[in-house]
Amino acid sequence: MAITRIGNPAIADVRGVNFRNIIINGDMSVSQRSTSASSITSSGYHALDRHRLAISSLGTWTISQSTDVPTGQGFGKSMKFDCTTADASPSASDVMWVQHRIEGQNLQYLKKGTSSAEKTTLSFWVKSNKTGTYIAELEDTDNSRHIAKSYTISSSDTWEKKTITFDGDTTGTLTNDNNTSLELHLYLGAGTDYTSGTLATSWASNTDANRAVGQVNLADSTSNEWYVTGIQLEAGSQASDFEFLPFDINLRRCQRYFEICGAAFTGGVSSSGTNVDGSLQYSVNKRSDNGQSYSLARTTSALANPGIVAINASAIAAVDSRRTSIGAYLSVTVDSTTADRKVATYYQNWLKVDDEL
Repeated sequence: MAITRIGNPAIADVRGVNFRNIIINGDMSVSQRSTSASSITSSGYHALDRHRLAISSLGTWTISQSTDVPTGQGFGKSMKFDCTTADASPSASDVMWVQHRIEGQNLQYLKKGTSSAEKTTLSFWVKSNKTGTYIAELEDTDNSRHIAKSYTISSSDTWEKKTITFDGDTTGTLTNDNNTSLELHLYLGAGTDYTSGTLATSWASNTDANRAVGQVNLADSTSNEWYVTGIQLEAGSQASDFEFLPFDINLRRCQRYFEICGAAFTGGVSSSGTNVDGSLQYSVNKRSDNGQSYSLARTTSALANPGIVAINASAIAAVDSRRTSIGAYLSVTVDSTTADRKVATYYQNWLKVDDEL
């Protein structure tokens, strides 16, 4: 029987799915960094994979992976935002949104910038005690263009499914590379710099005042919470059922951008030495060459010299990095009374490799 493709025709089917969902980890199942991050006041990837917080002076937050999900829809996890320090009177430039950055090479089939530009449809499940108007926005970062639509949370503390269709844009093609070309923004609050104009419900040049008109302020009380799961963005004017991927595939798609891993650093140090040379083969090819950043996930007993001495890593320096691997050296502390410093093994899950957009 022939398989009819709904999504990107350039991506092969895996276990009967078409990869029609442009969003990675839309079911919130992968959270490599942490299942909970508190005291959040700055932008960045804090907890769940591929979902970035953009914030400027709008309260303090805990972001966590929650098991509170819509009943009977197949989801096991959601992303929760909990306001821990309120900002009931935002300044004009204060703003906060959940952001998903998407590579241009994954979007060419949308035909943006041509007369055949595809519509896209966003669907997701959302729950909050803060009812009212919220804004979802697509931003074309290659051409400084955007489109925004509102949705309403009608019932307090009740899971609701939202569906929003965005028109195709016949202006501005997306660059066919591995950098950010399109961003999805789900606003949680915004000052008058973002709300004082007319909502940009059709594609237009970026105008901050037209981005989040009508948006409620989720930061106005420490009682406020906001949950989301099942985020799906797909080509076309109709929302299809959420495309569930096997966990291992979802994880590997996330690891293209961020991975916590271990490596067999081989070699040794003398009794006075402080560096151990080695190499690391990634589990999944990364997004770019020489674009990764590295940090130690843990330092205590990060390396071990079996039966002789523990060697604790204190820093890592990459001397050569590629999509597939790095050559590097570790700065270590060693037992100066032991002459043999051969390094043959390690404890897993100690190195963070970050190649996010």
